[in-house]
Amino acid sequence: MVQFTYRFEKVLTVREQEKKQTEAAYNEAVRSFEKVATKLYELLKKKEDLINYQNERLKTGLTVDEIHHFAKFIDSLEHAIEDVQQKVNQARAKMQWYEQKLIEKNLEVRKYEKMREKDFSAFQEEQNRIEAQFLDEISSLMYNKRTI
Repeated sequence: MVQFTYRFEKVLTVREQEKKQTEAAYNEAVRSFEKVATKLYELLKKKEDLINYQNERLKTGLTVDEIHHFAKFIDSLEHAIEDVQQKVNQARAKMQWYEQKLIEKNLEVRKYEKMREKDFSAFQEEQNRIEAQFLDEISSLMYNKRTI
């Protein structure tokens, strides 16, 4: 019996490797995004807590120096938040870009797999046809042998 060989097997292998590499890059981009987003969340939470603390302290009384100190600290937090927000946006864009590439690679691999399935199906049909033809020949020979 003849063994099935897919004519694009090497191409499929390369595409699968590219897909795995893209998947790894996407996972790294997701981890990077999560890390930066967590940092942004922590900074926003810190600012909120500081404002709440300052409001509580204002009720009990604060010195002008303390108010000035809180204002500077909140201002520096806002600058840090702006910087991290830009990093979050960059990380999100990178993650989305890799996600799109991963979708493209998945589609490419799926196309080659579908082609392999169709080729294998055609191969099986051809093998069945050859086997049927062979069995027909054998039965004809057997019939001719009996009639002689």
